[in-house]
Amino acid sequence: MTKLVWLNGVVSPLESATTSVADHAHLYGDGLFEGIRIYSGKVFKLDEHLDRLYHGCRYMNFAMEISKSELKEIILQTASQAEAVDGYIRLNVSRGSGLGLDPKAVKTAPNVMVMISTLALYGAEAYETGLDVITTSFRTIPADSLDQRLKCIGRYATHILAKAEANRAGAGEGLMLNHQGLVAECTGDNIFLVKDGVIKTPHASCGLLQGITRDTVIEIARRNGLVVEETLLTRYDLLEADETFLTGTAAEVIPMVTLDQRLIGDGRPGRLTKKIIDWYHEETLKGTPIPAYASNH
Repeated sequence: MTKLVWLNGVVSPLESATTSVADHAHLYGDGLFEGIRIYSGKVFKLDEHLDRLYHGCRYMNFAMEISKSELKEIILQTASQAEAVDGYIRLNVSRGSGLGLDPKAVKTAPNVMVMISTLALYGAEAYETGLDVITTSFRTIPADSLDQRLKCIGRYATHILAKAEANRAGAGEGLMLNHQGLVAECTGDNIFLVKDGVIKTPHASCGLLQGITRDTVIEIARRNGLVVEETLLTRYDLLEADETFLTGTAAEVIPMVTLDQRLIGDGRPGRLTKKIIDWYHEETLKGTPIPAYASNH
């Protein structure tokens, strides 16, 4: 696979791709992004990611000139040109270019980037043994400041600080609570627990990104006859759980075995977690096929 970037209609190698220093996402974090997986030549949950992106554009009042169907075709063609079989797509949309916080300072159309690359958050061993997680001191941003369901570039400064805190503690991830002390999410993943055969995850109103992988796992679990509750959870619920696991496009589904140096269950990946991992891998065989790249054939 060749790592490529499509930026405002120009395709270039990842190493040489550049954007304007006056890009509003670069200057102020005024942008949106999606991370999307490629499995076996198919883009997984492409429509769902594009739906969320365009909802965000409406929320942020970006004057998108590229339609959803056009952007979908751009993504597929760029992935085809990269001859991607398995990989990671980073999709960025910023308000445009212009100096000054006021959106009126932006005189250009939104800057749109499609990056075809690779990303692996955790090594293979972490999926076998599970992650150690700590509760970080950083809280998620409340909805009256910025709704966490918005995948806004600027909101991730808090998550980066929380991840750095987890790194200093030697933990694989950091748990973030909201300002009411309820469980929200981890720095880059959604969180689930299993108790007495029932799967529970924080409700979207608790201040979390409503992840595509999160929603996929809920759908898969219910399809297989399991009960899934979106509810209010505290650290007590996690520590009392039989199993816990995390989900995210980059992370996929990964077991969590400790919280704040306390074992969850028996401290090993749980039986139901392993089933969900298998079901999820089966689900990734579905997707939007990338057209064959034929320029050299």
